[in-house]
Amino acid sequence: MFMPGRNDHGWGDGMSVPLYQAKAEFFKTLGHPARIRILELLAERDHAVHELLEKIAIEPSNLSQQLAVLRRTSLVVSHRHSGEVVYSLSVPQVRDLLLAARAILSGIFAMHDELEAAPTATPPR
Repeated sequence: MFMPGRNDHGWGDGMSVPLYQAKAEFFKTLGHPARIRILELLAERDHAVHELLEKIAIEPSNLSQQLAVLRRTSLVVSHRHSGEVVYSLSVPQVRDLLLAARAILSGIFAMHDELEAAPTATPPR
């Protein structure tokens, strides 16, 4: 995970990074639909690579690239189980973040719907 004092690859380089910059890099990592979908699935339970491929419309090489980004930033971890590579969330707070994003978007969509449904005042003649 991106942390102060780490570079944009998640590795310490001895240079201090302000927390706001680390947060920006963290959110950049989340800025791809496939990575969000992977995290959503892993928030439900651990998944083997073939299970992720069944649930995400993505080429195997692209899935591999997206998983590598998530591994490099320590959002997910992998292990072998019965000859398969299985992925899981590294920290449970990722679930909370995904739920918070859903709540925020629901609030924004509801507000937008209310504004569209509100009667518009007609100007006096």
